[in-house]
Amino acid sequence: MPGMSRRALFAGSAVGVAAAMLPAPPATAVSAAAAPKPAKARPKATTGCASYRAEYHHTVPDGWKNDPQRPVWIDGKYHYYYLYNADYFTGVVGTAWRLATSTDLVTFQDGGVAVPKDTTPNGDVWSGSAVVDTDNTAGFGAGTVVVIATMSPGGGTDHQEQFLYYSTDRGRTFTNYGTDPVLPNPGVTDFRDPKVIRDEERGRWVMALAEGTKVGFYHSDDLKKWTSVSDFVKEGLGALECPDLFRITSADGTAKWVLGVSANGKGSGLPNTYAYWTGSFDGSTFTADATDPQWLDHGFDWYGAVTFEKHLADGSPDPATRYAMGWLNNWDYANTTPTIDCDGFNGTDSIVREVTLKRTVSGAYYLASEPVADLDDHVSRTVNLGDIEVDGSRVLDYTGTAYELTCRITWNQLTGAGLQLRRSADGSRHIDAGIYSDFAFLNRRGAVNPDTSGKWQESHTPFDPSAGTVTLRILVDRTSVEMFVDDGRYVHSTEAFPYLVDTGLTLFTVGGTAVFRDVVIREFTM
Repeated sequence: MPGMSRRALFAGSAVGVAAAMLPAPPATAVSAAAAPKPAKARPKATTGCASYRAEYHHTVPDGWKNDPQRPVWIDGKYHYYYLYNADYFTGVVGTAWRLATSTDLVTFQDGGVAVPKDTTPNGDVWSGSAVVDTDNTAGFGAGTVVVIATMSPGGGTDHQEQFLYYSTDRGRTFTNYGTDPVLPNPGVTDFRDPKVIRDEERGRWVMALAEGTKVGFYHSDDLKKWTSVSDFVKEGLGALECPDLFRITSADGTAKWVLGVSANGKGSGLPNTYAYWTGSFDGSTFTADATDPQWLDHGFDWYGAVTFEKHLADGSPDPATRYAMGWLNNWDYANTTPTIDCDGFNGTDSIVREVTLKRTVSGAYYLASEPVADLDDHVSRTVNLGDIEVDGSRVLDYTGTAYELTCRITWNQLTGAGLQLRRSADGSRHIDAGIYSDFAFLNRRGAVNPDTSGKWQESHTPFDPSAGTVTLRILVDRTSVEMFVDDGRYVHSTEAFPYLVDTGLTLFTVGGTAVFRDVVIREFTM
């Protein structure tokens, strides 16, 4: 879906599924049953039904949200902006930037609309990035927060240009810098999602811009005038979106530059999430270590993702750790969620992750993820189940709709092992997570979920069964599951909409016995 359809939703197509969809058939790691189709529902909130709002993930207060915008550090808080449409349920298309602030990236305080839509002839505001202009390079004053974002003058979808907004009140409200673009369109269709960073070494700003199957790089001294300097081209992943560019240092002292994009690899059997390349960047040109990208998530629902600096206690950025978060949705079924009818909103984010650079035995580098450490400060209940031996299946004495589960599975001889999450009382509905043969998997087919095509039900990542052990950390919330495998090189994030009465939990094995060691369940209060 090129153009506006990827940036603003037509509210008239909104559908609710929690009350209307029949449960899918029970699943295994290799089942292939067709998913049920959702029924149409009222495109507005309905009172009197149970809430599907996430317990410990950030959600939009009302209306619609999609792309996260890279958070910036201002006055000891992360200022997180995201695309927001207050008019979602009235059928009016178009997004503004809404603000939420946080000190721990677990709880967020709503700041309302910061960059408004439709206040200039250029219409609504799409994705971009905010920076703090510490040295007053743009002339608005030292410390001004500057946003450069895509807009489409004339209300169309194919004429995308970059415009500037600025804030002199520490990022709370923004004013447009005239109505002319700071980076005009050179005559192409895809020209969007500017990501701006400061090149302190060379004393200038650098922009990465999504331009179809390439990422363009630009320089500027003042954020107002931009010059093209190079391109990075990658075919076969559809239109590249939401580029990302940053430097990170591994534990062995090696520093790498990383170029990331949101990309659609479905046609090639690859994820439709965040692709990235490690490599080098000389201030103008990015050179990748390998032709093919790696992926920061292998599930179906981690799109428009951003990474951003982790700030230490003294406010300085941590060179070895970066944060990341994504939109827990997919453009293939963006309007399908039970929160429309029950809660009056559509828009949930992934948990914020801590991302580090690690090295394989062969010498290649990759990004590893784990949930943000401050999640530990919000634990309201811990259930320690210890070691559990399983041969077949074992229903646990635990129920819940939102929790984290960690365990280490060990075995001598085994075909597969894992967990049935959000299991129904009769065992016919559940979400499966674990390992099978030579892959790790997350399977949502056994629960109500947004994919009516039946194609995107089980995600896979490589796994070496000879290891005889695997560590799983699984975050379950009312409409999502995120599974971190071993050191977090592989993560699966997916939407699923289990009935709220489906609260059970079962351990299972296939073809042998396994011990689920150190099984710990944690619940959170925000």
